[in-house]
Amino acid sequence: MEDEDFQAVSPEKSKILSILQFVKEEEVDPALFETPYFLEPQKNGEAAYKLLLKALMKTKMAGIGSFILRDSEILCMIRPYQDEILMVNRMRYPEEMRVYEDLKIPSGKAPKAEELKMAETLIKSLAETFDPSKYRDTYNEDLLKIIKQKAKGKIKKVKETKQPAGKATDLMAMLKASLESGKRKAG
Repeated sequence: MEDEDFQAVSPEKSKILSILQFVKEEEVDPALFETPYFLEPQKNGEAAYKLLLKALMKTKMAGIGSFILRDSEILCMIRPYQDEILMVNRMRYPEEMRVYEDLKIPSGKAPKAEELKMAETLIKSLAETFDPSKYRDTYNEDLLKIIKQKAKGKIKKVKETKQPAGKATDLMAMLKASLESGKRKAG
């Protein structure tokens, strides 16, 4: 393959996001979504932006479109976000998805009624309204601490955390322990 071969199939670069069709958002499998981006209008495009935002909200539809990023055509969904802004979700093409029918999922027996009830009880006891601010990726913070320590000449050996290799987990024992722990805390 020569550089010319790649250039021959490379899409023409542009800053245009083309809407190809409109769909009900729930028709699109969330497994196809990759990265969300917020859109802002181009200069002199504010009126068209607001028109699209309000029309999508009123019709409860989303746009399926494409744009060029580097040398690739990207599939995307355009939709209102919190009734104030347009969001673009970068999407995978269906052929990029692994076919789950190829996975080796054990058929096994159905859970016993008691096990299912215990699992449901655990789920309900841990259920709460989702608050994304409760979660954070600590990797960068931890890495920055190590960099600062090394910059000061304080070199600490990083502790290795070992996961038990190949050890099966008894889910029922974990559920029982978790429920017992919850009862002791409540009592």
